[in-house]
Amino acid sequence: MSSLLVRPQQPDAQGKVLDVTPASAGWEHVGFRVHKLAEGQRIEGSTGSREHCLVLLAGRASVTSGDERWEAIGERMDVFEPVPPYSVYLPPGADYHVEALTPLELAVCSAPGQGNHAARLIAPEQIKRSTRGSGSNTRHIHDVLPESEPADGLLVVEVYTPAGHWSSYPPHKHDTDDLPHESRLEETYYHRLNPAQGFAFQRVYTDDRALDETLTVEDGCVVMVPRGYHPVAAAHGYDLYYLNVMAGPRRVWTFHNDPDHAWMVEG
Repeated sequence: MSSLLVRPQQPDAQGKVLDVTPASAGWEHVGFRVHKLAEGQRIEGSTGSREHCLVLLAGRASVTSGDERWEAIGERMDVFEPVPPYSVYLPPGADYHVEALTPLELAVCSAPGQGNHAARLIAPEQIKRSTRGSGSNTRHIHDVLPESEPADGLLVVEVYTPAGHWSSYPPHKHDTDDLPHESRLEETYYHRLNPAQGFAFQRVYTDDRALDETLTVEDGCVVMVPRGYHPVAAAHGYDLYYLNVMAGPRRVWTFHNDPDHAWMVEG
């Protein structure tokens, strides 16, 4: 099994089915968890030295942190409903409590933080929606926590790739601290498929092919991208959703296309 592919497990007492930490990934910045909670189930946590973005992937919940309480948030009941999610940004040093009001799929995204920003709700109407690419490279974007919005290090985005389409394409990378040409960002891809028995492919490779893995992705898997190019292909008949979490030494997303394939987007 690839060291870059993380498969979901049975829920633990906290409903946790996935857990990628800097230690388990062998990197410095990105943390990512998924909890699947039953209606009425409650979980508690603390952000510690890290900022968090709690993304309600599907379902409704009430979220409390300190004096802040966001009651009955959540609109979509499935990640494939075409509306952006509700999310909650939490700074370092915050305790939080989540109560599921329906079956709940919750993503917990984290990165090192400095405490420069207050806790806040990110509502669907605040999230920019856009479409990138054309033809079989078309995909649809929800910018949950882009670099234009306050955070210390986290970048969070949802991408919908229609069946038979390519995404994160042409292949690009962001693994070199060489601004303004390229930034260094670790990244996780949390994949969901519709129908759920489908599959997709993701390749992660470097110019020298010291890293070159092609992964078969099934519903609920995470792919870790420590470096290199990382295109994705959705199989015919199966729509693909993924949640990207990125973080690095500087909160800037500047990527470099694979020179062999850059002709596709050059005028």
